Amino acid sequence: MNSIAKQHGFSMLEVLIAILVTAFGLLGLAGMQLNGLKQASNSSARSIATILAYDIADRMRANPDPASGGAYSTYNGQQGTYRSACFATTGCNRDQMAQTDVAAWAEQLASLLPSGRGAICVDSTPNDGTPAAPACDNAPNAPYAIKIWWDERDPGGQPARFVTVFRM
Repeated sequence: MNSIAKQHGFSMLEVLIAILVTAFGLLGLAGMQLNGLKQASNSSARSIATILAYDIADRMRANPDPASGGAYSTYNGQQGTYRSACFATTGCNRDQMAQTDVAAWAEQLASLLPSGRGAICVDSTPNDGTPAAPACDNAPNAPYAIKIWWDERDPGGQPARFVTVFRM
């Protein structure tokens, strides 16, 4: 009977420790779930940026004369305007189609990516620049660069960037 009296309350202490360990484990699991959701959101934004970059590159390849003449370049802040004739049976010319392509692309960037913005230019050093100053140098024989920025859910404070280059 003496041994039973000495053990009084020991089970309660074990239960409290087990609850504490379980609580820390569940907090860790919740943190991992939150991090996974954040990374999935960032991955989705990178996929959208990739699709939009290749979309405008394909539009430029489909309309090569204005593209070679710089009609698709947006580094100077112009984003193009819609030409309703491009959607009508009357049609539009190639330069108007380029303006419409750029306007549609800029609209997609803004609506599909958080604070999405981009630049299309000729650039020998494409992995530089910011949304406010894309750093396009128009160097001779340089490839076209498509630069896309958006606000990624990251505490770093810098916008995420996707860049692709191609030649016509």
